[in-house]
Amino acid sequence: MVTSTSYRKLSIAAFALEAAPLKGRAPLAQLVRLAEEAVQAKADRMVHFQALGSMRSDAAGAPVPWLQLNGQVEIDLVCQRCLEPVSTLVQFDREFRFVESEEAALDQDEASEEDLLVSSPQFDLLELVEDELLMALPVSPKHDKCPGDLKLSAADADFGAPSERPNPFAKLAQLKMPKS
Repeated sequence: MVTSTSYRKLSIAAFALEAAPLKGRAPLAQLVRLAEEAVQAKADRMVHFQALGSMRSDAAGAPVPWLQLNGQVEIDLVCQRCLEPVSTLVQFDREFRFVESEEAALDQDEASEEDLLVSSPQFDLLELVEDELLMALPVSPKHDKCPGDLKLSAADADFGAPSERPNPFAKLAQLKMPKS
């Protein structure tokens, strides 16, 4: 059975053979790269995730470990309209097939439709959850309706005011005029 302390040292092969669902949560502060994206890190924010390992047959019929993983977190990002914090639900749902080495992953990556990861005896599940949440962050987070009035234009106070100096081309225009 996987314990909360072993999220960072998960044996993928054993987890896949066990085929038991794993529900977990971790404080947002533990996922440092994701926490840096937040406008204001709230101490009570938790990242929730679920994982299910399984063994499936590959094209040759050999058993291969798979991981189905989903996660979510409520995080405060900067609204791209009003520049105020906007609470955003970030979530993902993915499946991964594990291979034995980096070389195998590179060889199979082009022909494979599934996402490939290299199996290791101490796989960091929380790091994968963090990576997936970072990739799921919206490019341009926005409120549905911003809370305050938006300043939609910016202009200098003097913009459009008549200039005090004469236009240099006015003299040229007078030269082109026929003399009467």
